[in-house]
Amino acid sequence: MGLAAGDTGRLAPGLMVGSVPVGGLTPAEARARLTGQTSAIPQVTVQAGKKTWTVPAARLGWSVDPAASVAAAVQASQNRDLWQKVRGMVGQAPSRTLPLVTRVNEARARAALEVLTRDLATRPKNAAIFFDKVSHRYALKPDQPGRRPNAAAAARAFAADPSQTRLSLPVTEWPAEHTAAELRPHVERGNRLMRPLTVKLNGTDRAGALTALQVADLYWVREGGIEPDERTIRAAFDRLSGELDQPARNARFRNEGGRLVKVPEVSGRVTDRQKALAAFRGAVLDPARASVVFASKASRPGLKLADLPDPGKLELIARGSSTYHGSSPERRTNVAVAAAKIHGYVVPEGGEFSFLSALGSITPENGFVGGLIISGGRTVEGLGGGVCQVSTTAFRALYQAGLPVTERHQHSYRVGYYEPEVGFEAAVYDPGLDLRLKNDTGGPLFVKAINDDAKSTLEVQVWGIKPQRKVTVSPAVIHRYTPHPPAQYVVNRTLASGAVRQVDWAKDGYDLSITRTIKDAKGTRTDQTKTSYQPWRAVYEVGPR
Repeated sequence: MGLAAGDTGRLAPGLMVGSVPVGGLTPAEARARLTGQTSAIPQVTVQAGKKTWTVPAARLGWSVDPAASVAAAVQASQNRDLWQKVRGMVGQAPSRTLPLVTRVNEARARAALEVLTRDLATRPKNAAIFFDKVSHRYALKPDQPGRRPNAAAAARAFAADPSQTRLSLPVTEWPAEHTAAELRPHVERGNRLMRPLTVKLNGTDRAGALTALQVADLYWVREGGIEPDERTIRAAFDRLSGELDQPARNARFRNEGGRLVKVPEVSGRVTDRQKALAAFRGAVLDPARASVVFASKASRPGLKLADLPDPGKLELIARGSSTYHGSSPERRTNVAVAAAKIHGYVVPEGGEFSFLSALGSITPENGFVGGLIISGGRTVEGLGGGVCQVSTTAFRALYQAGLPVTERHQHSYRVGYYEPEVGFEAAVYDPGLDLRLKNDTGGPLFVKAINDDAKSTLEVQVWGIKPQRKVTVSPAVIHRYTPHPPAQYVVNRTLASGAVRQVDWAKDGYDLSITRTIKDAKGTRTDQTKTSYQPWRAVYEVGPR
């Protein structure tokens, strides 16, 4: 009971493909009947981790293959032995039914599964090192692995066996690049490094110290390990060496009972900076070290007793003056101390006047007390407020003597104590900001400071061998003006409710310059001192409401 090849023969009576009767149909008719069948589309349950979805198989690229299904039916109809077997089992539905041939488009299956499970896909989060401001310790935020559903593997499995009605989609973990386990040793080392560190200067009894938090500021704890902060290490080293150094003191004069008495030079001992900095950096990064000794070297005076000039033979070259009416008692103390420190200072021929060298360190041990200073964009309480009154007055005298300026700094905003000679001022800060001018007069210079606390006036005089030159300093020329910003109000919970206290005062901003003209045997030359004042807002502290 064979059938001819092609679409002209008919399929065996009673034959079904899936649930579709195709018996007696030509292959073409059978293909047409099978095409577009939707009643046979199964539901597929997809499981990924703890989530499941049930979706039509067609959504996952599943479809009936009519041509392949009919080809199987044709083959069954043409196979006489098989057909006899089918006929001999009439009445038993399975024997008369051939399965639908199905297929899965793997690319479509993968795309559909990726959309289905996209909420499960997460990127890993690295562990993070941070400094806990409550415990003052380094700590870790744990890492979180990412998750990657493997849609490709599930799509391949479905394409290999389209009869599946349950698909298991593997979800693999995606480890973080930096895990807590990896970073924990760095955190532990960073915390061990955070300890007090004592510093001494070799050959002296001088000592300094850093607190644990100050040491912690000298390095970073990074993913790659401990990373020294070279900028803060250098700044801490400069501060410590400034505290420890005992620079040589040149011979000078001292005022005793209204007459000048010669004071001999004193040798000193200072930090050997290259060796000491290397030792300091090594100690900071070694948790077993609690102290470090800075290498030192001798500091020799540049001016000896025998080199001091006869003050009776010196001439007045220039003078500078300023007033400080309205200063606080603390500020007046610092003006008096600083004026006394520079009084009698001698600058050798060809040498350099250094205000900080003449002054010594700005410390309580050197006689200085707390006062208002400009720091961090605010007028705040600090050590040595009022010292700049003396540096400004010294600058005015030395500048009018025609000395070349090698270092000069300005204040952030206009300071009323230095008016009306706006811009004709010099700010100093220990350490780091100095006032320096070179002695080019051809002979030694003697600095004399005259402070009158009762009249709130200060005068600095420069004495020496008067050079043959004329110096003229012009008044300031203002190039730009910027009005001050609106006032700022800051809550201070230590004040009573409704109380208001002004802690900073408004100042307009200016760009200005002062021109100096020097006439001597070499001719006429000019230079400028430029100043740029920031606009400054008033700041009020107010009590909580």
